[in-house]
Amino acid sequence: MEHLKIKLQMQSQRSVKDRQFKGPIDCARQVVRAGGVLSLWTGFTGSLAFRANFLWMFGSVEALMRGFSQLQGTPYEVTTGTSNFLAGGFASFAFWLMAIPADNIKNRMMAASPTGPRPSFTGTFRYIYTVAGPRGFFAGLTPCLLRAFPSNACAYYVYEGLMRTFGAEKTRH
Repeated sequence: MEHLKIKLQMQSQRSVKDRQFKGPIDCARQVVRAGGVLSLWTGFTGSLAFRANFLWMFGSVEALMRGFSQLQGTPYEVTTGTSNFLAGGFASFAFWLMAIPADNIKNRMMAASPTGPRPSFTGTFRYIYTVAGPRGFFAGLTPCLLRAFPSNACAYYVYEGLMRTFGAEKTRH
C-alpha cells in the first residue's frame, strides 16, 4: 500500500486526467502490468530498514519515562500525563533522527518508474550518496520533526491515558 501511495503522491499534474495513475487500483494494475505481481513489493527492503528504527522510539519512551519518574519528590516532578506527552514527543525525535536515511532510500525505491529496472537498496543508497552526499539521507528531516512531536506526543498521551482509565495494568500478569 505504501508503494502505491508514494507513486500517487509523486504525481505533480494538477488535473486528474493528466495523471499517469487515476487512483490506487489503477496504479496497482499498471505496476503489475509493467513488472509483474512482485513489482508491488518494490522498496520492501527499504521498508524493512525504515520500520526497524521503531526500536529507537520505544526504547526512548521507556528511558524517558524512567527519567521522569526519577524526578518524583523534587521541584521538577511532572504528572504522569505530562511525562507521557513529553516522552512520546521526544521519542519521536529519536525515531526520525535514526529512521530518515532509510525512509529516504525507501521512498526513492518506491518512486522509481514501474517500467524500469527494480531498484536495489544498496544501489539507491549509492545513488543518494553520489548525488547529494551524506546530507541527501537527511532530506525532509525538519518537516518530519515538526510534525512528529505533536502527533506522537498526543498519541502516546491518549494511549497511556486510555490504558490507565480501563485498568490495563490490572489485567497484566
